[in-house]
Amino acid sequence: MHTLQIELGTRTYPIKIGHGLLGNPRAFAEARGRTCRLVTDVNVAAHYLETVRKALALAPEQCLVLPAGESEKNFDNAGRVLDWLLQSGLPRDGLVVALGGGVIGDLAGFAAAICQRGVDFIQLPTTLLAQVDSSVGGKTGVNHPRGKNLIGAFHQPRVVIADLDTLKTLPRRELLAGVAEVIKYGMLGDAAFFAQLESGLDALLALDPATVAATVGHCCRMKTRIVAEDERESGARALLNLGHTFAHAIEAHAGYEGWLHGEAVAVGLCMAADLSQRLGWLPIVDAARAKALVARAGLPTRPQSGISPQRFLELMAHDKKVKDGRLRLVLLRGLGEAVVTADFDPAKLDETLAHYCAAPGP
Repeated sequence: MHTLQIELGTRTYPIKIGHGLLGNPRAFAEARGRTCRLVTDVNVAAHYLETVRKALALAPEQCLVLPAGESEKNFDNAGRVLDWLLQSGLPRDGLVVALGGGVIGDLAGFAAAICQRGVDFIQLPTTLLAQVDSSVGGKTGVNHPRGKNLIGAFHQPRVVIADLDTLKTLPRRELLAGVAEVIKYGMLGDAAFFAQLESGLDALLALDPATVAATVGHCCRMKTRIVAEDERESGARALLNLGHTFAHAIEAHAGYEGWLHGEAVAVGLCMAADLSQRLGWLPIVDAARAKALVARAGLPTRPQSGISPQRFLELMAHDKKVKDGRLRLVLLRGLGEAVVTADFDPAKLDETLAHYCAAPGP
């Protein structure tokens, strides 16, 4: 087990990365002596619920199993979790355990953030996307028909326990969705890491243990540095949203069904690179490298059919990075050099949207 620390003063907590952690009671030191309630989804429960339940000595009635899928990350299900937590008698000093991918982590974390004005929770991420990104940093929330993650709270976990063995049971499509977030890290802030992904992508996709451990650790280190600098996303943390404004529009247009978050992010990365190139900020060769790596990973590179440029703009206008009525985007000055800016030619954005909406995606 390798442990990283995210330094946030009194909210500092460890990120534990390793193999066989979910069944190891010693990995759950932060839960020892606490009254716990566990939230998971039906897919994850089939593989890991009994293992974690035994490690934490939980009774079956102390576990809530929800339906799976991004469309389930809504306010109704947040209310369902809250009702269950209160009905089950979770005390103010209790602990919510989120076992699953980004949907469960966001949903259970949000319920913990507002239950009794905030109870502690821990993250047990079981997908690559959650292990490298969504479980770290304290963002919790649910989706709204008007946009992604528009209802939420910052609520840091007490610990993140990333068991790399869970990736062995991950459906291939879910694994690739996580790879999109990995590629994002290279594009936004580490050109050398991006080059390593170009040469080592096959090993990552094959779940080579050393490659997976190094990749998850590197992404977590990058995110911990950014979050420690800007916990509430008033500045540098927004760089982690590279590709996400485009992605959230894709997901909202689809009604949060049919697209995995990482798949939409993959398209968003391509669109951000395309716009950066059109603005003259990103060399053509680097934009091509970014799009080629996304394609090599088996990820979509175009949005769905039926979404117009105008509809794209309408959905992007609901993005949380809109400030004083101006759309801000995370764009690239180079591979490994991202910026958050509203200072771009809107005509070039129109060109990118027209190009990507011209032909149907998968």
